[in-house]
Amino acid sequence: MENEIRDRYVTFQNIDCYENASMVLDAMKELFTLEPKSKNGFWVNFMEKIPENYKEVYAKDKHRDTLYQVCSNVFYIFDLFEAYDFEKGIELMDQCEYECC
Repeated sequence: MENEIRDRYVTFQNIDCYENASMVLDAMKELFTLEPKSKNGFWVNFMEKIPENYKEVYAKDKHRDTLYQVCSNVFYIFDLFEAYDFEKGIELMDQCEYECC
């Protein structure tokens, strides 16, 4: 992937926004497992809007709600990752926001 040219301004060439959103959701789930207190009522409600099989749905038809939920909650997700100093999540959210949101 290092040799691929990413073009977010004109064509979105070599950028997969649904994969980016899925990676952010994976990081959120990981954080919720590592720090159960991080999953408050807001995040319970947020995750209810995401299909449990979001990776399978993504692979088949690129579930629009997954990307929408991540991009429309960018600041809250950043805040979550920063509150728990979860660097992996911060990096993934940075990439998703920069390329897709």
